[in-house]
Amino acid sequence: MPWKETCPMDERMRFITAMMEDDDRSFAELCREFGISRKTGYKWVGRYETLGPRGLQETPREDYVRPSRLDPQVVDTLVQARKEKPRWGPLKLRAWVAERDPSLDLPAHSTIGKLLKDLGLIRPRRRRVRVPLHVLDPLEAATLPNSLWCADFKGHFALGDRTRCHPLTITDATSRYLIKCEALERPREEEVRQQFELAFREFGMPLKIRTDNGAPFASLAAGGLSRLSVWWIKLGIEPERIEPGKPQQNGRHERMHRTLKDEATHPPGHTRMDQQRVFDRFRGEYNEVRPHEALGQKPPARVYAPSARVFPTELCSPQYPDSMTVRWTDPYGRISWGSRSHEIARFLAKEPIGLKEIGPNEWQLFYGPVLLGVMDRHQRTPRFQRLCTARRTRGRPPKM
Repeated sequence: MPWKETCPMDERMRFITAMMEDDDRSFAELCREFGISRKTGYKWVGRYETLGPRGLQETPREDYVRPSRLDPQVVDTLVQARKEKPRWGPLKLRAWVAERDPSLDLPAHSTIGKLLKDLGLIRPRRRRVRVPLHVLDPLEAATLPNSLWCADFKGHFALGDRTRCHPLTITDATSRYLIKCEALERPREEEVRQQFELAFREFGMPLKIRTDNGAPFASLAAGGLSRLSVWWIKLGIEPERIEPGKPQQNGRHERMHRTLKDEATHPPGHTRMDQQRVFDRFRGEYNEVRPHEALGQKPPARVYAPSARVFPTELCSPQYPDSMTVRWTDPYGRISWGSRSHEIARFLAKEPIGLKEIGPNEWQLFYGPVLLGVMDRHQRTPRFQRLCTARRTRGRPPKM
């Protein structure tokens, strides 16, 4: 006896006939008998009621917009944009082209990506196995422009004249605006401080500056302070450091470094002056032209606004609330406690140190908002917070 052969069209017609003739069984039982879900059953019933037996036929599946059906002018414009910006993805290219020519009827970014891939203008990235990010003590998120700046040195590289270039970069965390991108000879405190002063005079001052734990931003002194961070505190800026080995806590800035490396260091300039001109062009495009996905495909310059905190003419030492005891350091950066003298840091000479009582005979030492360590009357030396032994504390700084 030969096998009974059926086709999907016959089965759908049998399902519709059984539904119309059999009133004893429920719709769910009928669907189970034919091995389909109720959703599928309602779909075919609706098509039959609308189109009759013709509605039970399969409809061809087509893309909403096929790259081959695009307007040739749109294709030429997108290809030219990709050639001008070879490192931009479909999202950024679509936003940039739409800004330049609003009259074009552009397809979705997924269609643009397929078009560029079909034309060989996009090479698939090599997949990497990544460890999931996990931050035990996340830093506070920036919400307004100039509430937080991020600063770092992008990895140094060789120039054509065989000298090294150390790019200093400063960004606004909220708007991603690239404030500074300077090709320095070395990461020395004097040159870095000069660049920060130029930035403060041009853009005003932020509330906080986030950096890693490298020089000149930090040191092995008490509280990880350095001459540069002490200068920031005296300007009314709170230094904020990520945990050692946790670059993801400054992820926005690190992501900008990847773009900087791809678009402004290959090939490197012959001299530092040549490289600085490349950095200046990159900074202008990054701020004024390049759409940013986190900003709704707007360039950072449309979101950023300079700070209202102007650079002061004189520095002011930090002040402390009345609930704290203040001790001034001597010319060698030491404070007297009981019958002993304890060295804090040489660069804190003649500066006020705030002491906050936290228990019997136990005090916390602060310089401005930075916790330096803990002092106990029964111990000969204070227990200072140092980068080599201490994690970032969650202790609340005193209100200034």
